[in-house]
Amino acid sequence: MEDMFRLVDCEEMFSKRCIWVNGPVIVGAGPSGLATAACLKEQGVPFMVLERAECIASLWQKRTYDRLKLHLPKHFCQLPNFPFPQHFPQYPSKNQFIDYLQSYARHFDINPRFNHCVQSAKYDEISGLWRVKTVATCGSVKNEFEYICRWLVVATGENAECVMPDIEGLGEFKGDVIHACEYKCGERFKGKKVLVVGCGNSGMELSLDLSNHNASPSIVVRSSVHVLPREVFGKSTFELATLMLQWLPLWVVDKILLVLAWLVLGNIDKFGLKRPSEGPLLWKNTKGKTPVLDIGTLEKIRSGDIKVVPAIKRFNEGCVELVNGEKQDVDAVVLATGYRSNVPSWLQEGEFLSENGFPNGWKGNVGVYAVGFTRRGLSGASFDAIKIAGDIGQLWKQETKQKKHRTIACHRRCISQF
Repeated sequence: MEDMFRLVDCEEMFSKRCIWVNGPVIVGAGPSGLATAACLKEQGVPFMVLERAECIASLWQKRTYDRLKLHLPKHFCQLPNFPFPQHFPQYPSKNQFIDYLQSYARHFDINPRFNHCVQSAKYDEISGLWRVKTVATCGSVKNEFEYICRWLVVATGENAECVMPDIEGLGEFKGDVIHACEYKCGERFKGKKVLVVGCGNSGMELSLDLSNHNASPSIVVRSSVHVLPREVFGKSTFELATLMLQWLPLWVVDKILLVLAWLVLGNIDKFGLKRPSEGPLLWKNTKGKTPVLDIGTLEKIRSGDIKVVPAIKRFNEGCVELVNGEKQDVDAVVLATGYRSNVPSWLQEGEFLSENGFPNGWKGNVGVYAVGFTRRGLSGASFDAIKIAGDIGQLWKQETKQKKHRTIACHRRCISQF
């Protein structure tokens, strides 16, 4: 009898609704989703934004460290049709960027449906429509929704889920182990020996932050890495590369960047930072790995405040054993091992989607689009958003003129959203 009552309670807690969206459904309310929504609004196309968190840009608001600033000049990071405030610095802080995104959403009147976690998205070939199933959470109550739409825009980004490495013995380690998404400030690690696993921009910057808070960080560099100065003679390295690419082939620009890096940073090989055989831009294009833009970490490495160590062999209770046989006592571990997309877990579309997301473009078949997956940062996401909105806007106007009426077969009553 108790089991029966539990079943009834569960069924009452789980209600279902079917909603027709007269336009595209955008999954994700980060910068990519907001940019696409704003561009669609400019085209006069209605839309619905679904977000699994309770706020916009949850990655920036919840999973970034306090000292984070944009690594590129602000004009490369602004979203379409809404520049950064003039009083913002060249490299806005995390909080400034969050304020900018919130102002962006208000300016374009973008109101996502929060706490809606997409469970599946499947194209219905019979009706020619997308069926997007979500679970919306409000306290202890869960509601199941199904959104029916003509177009689907995937804007969940490449950084939806943390990558947790499988390192031998890590479960036996007695110290603190956190992913970089949990790291806020180095103050809690003052006086401790901290091992930072990962030598990308996050790993390098967290090591710098730890050192600035009087911790003793070591950074694991298990493979080659490109380190470039953030600026060269007062000019953004990224901006300089962008300008040169307008006139010179990529391989020439790569060689120029390496010469400039050597002039500014010197020889970094002797510190255990070996460069790849490919140039930094080719490395980015072929491997998808972003060069590290140095903001002071190399100076700490030179002084010995930050140690560079090789790959990990295994962990023990209170120490780490490296592949060179060396053992180090460690109090804490920070896993700056990156993120990955979660799209393969819910999007049922195989031709456009690969294991690495959508590396080949912004448009797929049967009305599915992807924004922010081409490994070109915020500027690439803005470009994708403009192209997607233009494409959907053209189709929307054609279909509106033709005044086609669709009959949707559904076992539940559909509620029109617009």
